[in-house]
Amino acid sequence: MVAGFFLYRLNCHMLSLYAKLTLLIVLVPLLSGCPSLPYYSQAVAGHWQLLNARRPLAEVLADPATTPTLRKRLETAHGLRDFASTVLALPDNGSYRYYADLRRPYVVRNVVATPELSLEPRRWCFWVVGCVSYRGYYDADAAQQFANWLREQGDDVYLADIPAYSTLGWFADPLLNTFIHWPPGRLAELLFHELAHQRLYISNATDFNESFATAVGRLGARLWLARYASPQAQTNYEISLCRFETLLDLIAATRQALIQLYAAPSSPTAKRAGKHRLLAELQADYRRLKQQWRGDTTYDAWFQHVNNAKLAALDSYTRFVPAFEHLFATTGQDFPAFYQAVQDLGELSAEQREVQLQVLLKEADANLATVACRLEDANAATVAAEPSELAGIVR
Repeated sequence: MVAGFFLYRLNCHMLSLYAKLTLLIVLVPLLSGCPSLPYYSQAVAGHWQLLNARRPLAEVLADPATTPTLRKRLETAHGLRDFASTVLALPDNGSYRYYADLRRPYVVRNVVATPELSLEPRRWCFWVVGCVSYRGYYDADAAQQFANWLREQGDDVYLADIPAYSTLGWFADPLLNTFIHWPPGRLAELLFHELAHQRLYISNATDFNESFATAVGRLGARLWLARYASPQAQTNYEISLCRFETLLDLIAATRQALIQLYAAPSSPTAKRAGKHRLLAELQADYRRLKQQWRGDTTYDAWFQHVNNAKLAALDSYTRFVPAFEHLFATTGQDFPAFYQAVQDLGELSAEQREVQLQVLLKEADANLATVACRLEDANAATVAAEPSELAGIVR
């Protein structure tokens, strides 16, 4: 639900992957001789290292060695965490009441790969977790080696640095140095989004889950910003959402054109030429957007070396967001009532759920996105650079 913010977030399936690492601690000794043992071992060791690096938030705040900048950010996060439970009715547990400095800019690295002329990602199957369309590594060198090997086989490869993931409440997920310095609106959205997954999660319903969590993240962030942040912070947040949605539309159009190209009865040579043309057009469209955004470089890193794997890593984190925002309004903007209504939707069959969500989409008011884009015209020059949302959602 980039967001997730586009690519700040991890593959939703990875939520269950890391949540189940405790079981792997038991299984690893039973897998001697298994060729995947090194992979499992680094996953268990990496997650365990993260848990051991946690320190209670109160302890870090009281530590004289904590810098004033970090202390201020942790105090903001502490307020956000309390706001999540007291105002948004999100779970009141140990998540985000700890802090861990991993001394690196990411928590894990994900490898995504596709064939040269396809947007269908490679899939890998693991004990406990099942089959997923990425391989996640705590060991950066191992991730790079695997990515290099895939490139040698002719695949398009994307190696993504992931700043955050959730264990759906299985563990007390800590605040991390990888995202603690994000702008307040984005930090609020991230924490509320992840806690929303703990509040409600429907099996085998990725678009539903991510759109719901994204809606909660945005609703909560706007409410918190309105109460506690400056008007400029609120404006910056709305502009960032507008830019995000604009990029999603741009990338979605390119994805659709590539899907049609790869399905056509053309020669591989013709398809390679068409692929090169479409990706070049995407780059050109992005450069034009940057001019409208006064040269904002937020997304530059993601747009370097765009390929099938990067496009395959994206999915719809926002497909049903307007539907959930409309449902929130129809429940009187009451969060517990809203969650119950969402739970009722989640208990429907996939087909019935899709029908109801389409009805909600038709009823939804689209003025919110329009307002955000109007703010873009008046205030774009004042927006500070933010961490790229295109850097971490891998699905």
